[in-house]
Amino acid sequence: MTAEQGREAARTPRPLHRFVVFTTACTFLLLIAGALVTSTGAGLSVPTWPFAPSGILPRMVGGVRFEYSHRMIAGFVGLLTLVMAAWAWRREPRRWLRWLAMGALILVVIQAVLGGVTVLFDLPAAISTAHAATAQIFFCTLVALVLFTGDWWQNDVPRMEEKARPMLCSVASATVAVIFVQLVLGAAFRHDAFGVLPHVFGAGVVTAMVAWTATIVFTRYADIAPLRQTAKFLVALLAVQLCLGVAAYWAVLYQNQLPQPYPLPVAITVAHVVNGALTLAAAVWLSLVAFRLFGPLGEWALAPASARHDRRAAPVRTS
Repeated sequence: MTAEQGREAARTPRPLHRFVVFTTACTFLLLIAGALVTSTGAGLSVPTWPFAPSGILPRMVGGVRFEYSHRMIAGFVGLLTLVMAAWAWRREPRRWLRWLAMGALILVVIQAVLGGVTVLFDLPAAISTAHAATAQIFFCTLVALVLFTGDWWQNDVPRMEEKARPMLCSVASATVAVIFVQLVLGAAFRHDAFGVLPHVFGAGVVTAMVAWTATIVFTRYADIAPLRQTAKFLVALLAVQLCLGVAAYWAVLYQNQLPQPYPLPVAITVAHVVNGALTLAAAVWLSLVAFRLFGPLGEWALAPASARHDRRAAPVRTS
């Protein structure tokens, strides 16, 4: 086997990467469907689980079309995740990535169970919030798999040491954690666990953390395209999210004065939820890129255990 053939054997098969991308795109549609269920108040339109009382294919009218469409898309995503995990287990050369794909499968099973409990126990706030939080974790896991199985991650990207503090890896990771907590607070507010003030305070913390992360990228690493482009995307998503947050709160305040479900408030709240998921995914992507460039993850996660070897750190080319 030539060196080139050896490198190809240690890479994710391109069809598998494309399937991961497709699964992630379908999961994004599932997030939209789930947000529609909550925003239209259709959570108990089908009071049994997993199927409707009338059978596998009920009449798709009223809230049933939102609730049951969500279940059907969820079942399709679950099937895709099962295929992805099995495919990765057979063809992915990196053992840690095979286990990550299995972790995605476990998450989708947990998500299905939480969805069932949510319906059977009449939408308890804690379970509904956990259902929404698990959806965010699952989506970000798939986004990470897209990055890990892609060409850029597997290419021989030189590493550099971060000498200035605070280090981007640390700040970006903290930003991911803050955004995730903010999304949990938002889900709890949407499911009437508590008021809006914790979510409003969290928005301020998220804004500060994203600004901090972007400042580090733009002042130190503006010539590193993967960091610069992701940071711009993250800032843009946050700006949209803040505007949608104000609009969504207005929609909540005046929803009782409007015909239900009123298209504009529903569209705003769904966009707010979905854009929040994209904001978290962008922060995860930025954090992983930073670890790939600066942290030990870049050395450890490239090749299967049998093919790893010591490499000297080299400066990143910025020209």
